[in-house]
Amino acid sequence: MDWWTHILVPVAVVAGGMAAGGMMIAVLGAPLLLTLPPQRYVALHQLLVTRFDPFMPACLLTALAANLALAVVAPRDAAQALYAVAVVLLTGTVLVSLTRNVPINKWLKTLDPDSLPPDFDRLVHRRVRWRNWNLVRASFTLVALGVNGVAIGVLV
Repeated sequence: MDWWTHILVPVAVVAGGMAAGGMMIAVLGAPLLLTLPPQRYVALHQLLVTRFDPFMPACLLTALAANLALAVVAPRDAAQALYAVAVVLLTGTVLVSLTRNVPINKWLKTLDPDSLPPDFDRLVHRRVRWRNWNLVRASFTLVALGVNGVAIGVLV
């Protein structure tokens, strides 16, 4: 393996693992969020998003960039193909995040938990939609991490 691969493989795995771990926290916490009364749900969601937003995009985009580079420079064709698959999966995570989860996060951020719109209870479907799309992006991220593991096996 060349020195690029020695640097990029750990970056891809660590950043991807951190992104997958963050996604799993959200997946495991979503059932609790769905049971909260609206005011507590909004307040807790706002708190969590401010913690995850700087962290998750940085991990996800770092993993995506490292996998993209490895899809080009990995020393074996099979590894390059696997890293390309990881790029497609991580791109899916980014697209779902930007088009599905982030708009709901932004909307929730604008709400005052103590003065919710009168029809908020009818909007509970947004909680379920956020959870469902989060499951999709978490799945993409976890599978990409697994693909990284297989690619490492090809390289050693």
